Amino acid sequence: MSLKIGITRFLGTNCDDDVKKWVQSISHHPEYLWFEDQFNIDDYDMVIIPGGFSHGDYLRCGALAAHTPVMKSVKEFANKGKPILGICNGFQILCEAGILPGVLLKNDSLKFKDEWTSLKVNQNKTIFLNKAQKNQIIRLPIAHGEGKYYAESSTLKKLADNEQIWLTYENNPNGAALNIAGITNENKNVCGLMPHPERALFDWMGGTDGMFFL
Repeated sequence: MSLKIGITRFLGTNCDDDVKKWVQSISHHPEYLWFEDQFNIDDYDMVIIPGGFSHGDYLRCGALAAHTPVMKSVKEFANKGKPILGICNGFQILCEAGILPGVLLKNDSLKFKDEWTSLKVNQNKTIFLNKAQKNQIIRLPIAHGEGKYYAESSTLKKLADNEQIWLTYENNPNGAALNIAGITNENKNVCGLMPHPERALFDWMGGTDGMFFL
């Protein structure tokens, strides 16, 4: 079944075209959602918030984007139980908007990390990763300077108890709490991850594990 997928665009978004091509490659219909506009949530089956440097990453990564008009619709979309995927800066935006818990901080190394990493699928109860097996190891590239997931201990416990820890790093590249690379909300319809599945679709890219996500 072909899905209509909204792809948000902020000033500084730079992975939107990659995500659009990914969506088209599997016969879904992508449509851009401009940050200054709200949208009718009934018009879309799914929303993807791609990576980049929204609004120049001023203040904190995703902090300005989180308060734009399009995110009001994204929150409504989430509350309606419809699927949302946030990738890298998209994950940061979802956290800054309070749609997902926690925050992304500067990597422990204080350096930008651009490399392939191995990840463990902790749970596959989301629409985005139900093609993979629980505990399966997959490989995706990362590209971030602020990918260290942080939350208070009570929040981390809740994430673990509710099976909201979606993906974990096998070799933690940024100092993330509990090796977290991606999480979900309680209802499992909103997912965020720092690695880039849209950069791992074909062998010439270096791997195909990104195809598990759509």
